Amino acid sequence: MVPVLAAAGAVWALRTTGSPEEVADAYLSAWEGGAYAEMRELVADPPADFERIHRRFLADLKAERIALERHVPTGVFAASGASTGSVHFHAAVQGAADFRYEGELKFVERDRTWKIDWSPATLHPDLTADRTIRAVRVKDEPTPVLAADGTRVDTPDAPGSVQQLVEGLRETYPDRFHEGATNHVRLYEGGRPIETLSGTSEKEPVRLTIDLKVHAAGAAALENVGKPAALVALRPSTGEVLAVVNKPGGFNRALLGKYPPGSTFKVVTAAALVAGGAEPDAQVSCPAQQNIGGFPFRNAGYKDFGTLSFRDAFAHSCNTTFGDLTVSRLGAGRLAEVARSFGFGEKIAPGVPAVRAEFPAPKDDTDLASASIGQGRVLASPLNMASVAAAISSGAWRPPRVVAEEMVPDRTLRPRPLEKDVVAALRDLMPAVVTDGTAHAVRFPPGTAGKTGTAEYGSGEEPPSHAWFIGYRGDLAFAVVVEGGGAGASVAAPIAARFLRQLT
Repeated sequence: MVPVLAAAGAVWALRTTGSPEEVADAYLSAWEGGAYAEMRELVADPPADFERIHRRFLADLKAERIALERHVPTGVFAASGASTGSVHFHAAVQGAADFRYEGELKFVERDRTWKIDWSPATLHPDLTADRTIRAVRVKDEPTPVLAADGTRVDTPDAPGSVQQLVEGLRETYPDRFHEGATNHVRLYEGGRPIETLSGTSEKEPVRLTIDLKVHAAGAAALENVGKPAALVALRPSTGEVLAVVNKPGGFNRALLGKYPPGSTFKVVTAAALVAGGAEPDAQVSCPAQQNIGGFPFRNAGYKDFGTLSFRDAFAHSCNTTFGDLTVSRLGAGRLAEVARSFGFGEKIAPGVPAVRAEFPAPKDDTDLASASIGQGRVLASPLNMASVAAAISSGAWRPPRVVAEEMVPDRTLRPRPLEKDVVAALRDLMPAVVTDGTAHAVRFPPGTAGKTGTAEYGSGEEPPSHAWFIGYRGDLAFAVVVEGGGAGASVAAPIAARFLRQLT
């Protein structure tokens, strides 16, 4: 009987000279060194163009070198007759495209010597006489941008305002959107690529927080508005921006527009007053006009509400009340401090370009009274003011974002919890605007809280004004502005109501 050796799942007949492992090691070593003549000697029936085939293989891969390592042999070599089997190896091609693959050396017995049973598949398992493997330079696919539900939005059919966000992303993350090329290894048959063996031109997508359903509701709400307008919606519990709608397009006024916020800023002023001791049921005075710091402040329409509760003064948006209380009780430093807690003066980094809300230090009592009602030099975007409403809804101001939290370029801004008493009071005041105050004539869904704003700009006895409405309903906060739209109660509030009704 001819002795045999069984190891690692293989049975090698010992009547032959040497061993398959020794032949494999010699072959792979010669291949690494480009010693093709030595390789030929180890092959049973080498083709006439053996060396040319191997040189072309490496040239097609634009290889600088190839590293080869034998694995444990597999297969069975019979004890008698024509013995066959195989040894597996690992190949690492280094060059234009680093390429790793698993190969196989098949053996036959010839004259009591183990020989490589060579075929094109010896170079790579997928090779045949009609196939080649090449390293090619392929232009990268564009980085996909997805909405929150996974819908791709970097396409021509995406809403125009969302396309603006995509452009903003490219500006913020140029490295993620770099248009380059990648080396790929592809299998060709008859000159046609049939499979990519290594490399990909696909990039990891960037996912926006935009909820297309919420965005569509915002777009529908602005559909018939005849003046430039914007709507922003976000999720108060997380700061995620759900909708950014601009009409018309061209300028992202929702994130980059700077407007006096008008009486929507009274949410901030009321928070400061409540923190200083004001209570919703406290009695205050609301004359039609009042001189503060030598300048006459008046209510819209010169309305005189006499003595009323602080809650009603907020609901009816009494300019004279808020201007007087701010100067007599708060002072510029305290109002500025509370404004900062709502994000004013902070450079926000939502993932796309956006302006910060501005609260310059008031220069005198007149300037302070103007600031308290969102006039003078106070400026904010719809995104800034939606964040103010969201802070009351969730109990904390959160920096808004349109990308995943880990992608925010500057995460030094952290959520800022508001005082519980302040939150409780504003959750009492803001619903009163809708049920009993300036927006009571508008048909809002139940549970809506908000604040109207009519922000004057320009000059004259009756200067033009921007129309504002900010608010929240459940875990949804929003802001609407209509440039030169007039009164917030009659112009912006109905838009906000249409937006909310689209979602109920």
